[in-house]
Amino acid sequence: MDAGATAVDCRNLTVRFMSERRTVTALERISFSLARGGFLSLLGPSGCGKSTLLRVVADLVAPSSGSVSVLGVKPENARRDRALGFVFQDAALLPWRTALQNVELPLEVGGGARHLPKGVPTPRELLKLVGLEGWEASFPHELSGGMRQRVSIARALVSAPRILLMDEPFGALDEITRDRLNEELRRIWQETSTTILFVTHSVYESLFLGEQVLVLAANPGRVKAIVATDLPRTRDLSIRETEPFVRQAASLRALLGS
Repeated sequence: MDAGATAVDCRNLTVRFMSERRTVTALERISFSLARGGFLSLLGPSGCGKSTLLRVVADLVAPSSGSVSVLGVKPENARRDRALGFVFQDAALLPWRTALQNVELPLEVGGGARHLPKGVPTPRELLKLVGLEGWEASFPHELSGGMRQRVSIARALVSAPRILLMDEPFGALDEITRDRLNEELRRIWQETSTTILFVTHSVYESLFLGEQVLVLAANPGRVKAIVATDLPRTRDLSIRETEPFVRQAASLRALLGS
């Protein structure tokens, strides 16, 4: 793959955590490439290192060996250049700030608004993008769990990151809300062309969202397979009832169980 077209490139990435009693290998010789503008789902059981891998890309965890490049530079440089946005399972909104004020927060830290390119959506426009027009003045306690996560997505997008890292952002939501946000995220991805790396335990979610699914095994975390979803780029939840989706979901479950 052309380096200029690559958003994330990992080569033989290994991460070990040391303690007084033992050394734990969280990730072992992970290799993959994610194209710019792509959507990659990270799928695997608990303890396989999905979140650790995301944190290495975000420059929150240092690799023990191997290499990682983000947009052709070291993760620390990509983070410093505000190229990365992060969405966690907990929306982590400031309770004393409104939805709009929470989205504006990254722009207030370090004068981020002065460095944004022209044409980047405003915080108010981003709230509209995530379906929260009319809720700008609401405080977090006035919003449902799904709405709070929409605010956190808008907040992550406000600095115009080129890569969005999402660590099980919908894991704590009910199934109906989760399905709705899955569709919303696909729409937002297509409208913004942001590269997305998405962690999930759900076979259906990984397949519906991703253009590719990176399947990880545990103990230690390692790549079992990288699967192209081979589904239409524009899709809604009805695709989960189609034969290609059902077949690929069964194949992913078999990979997880092998």
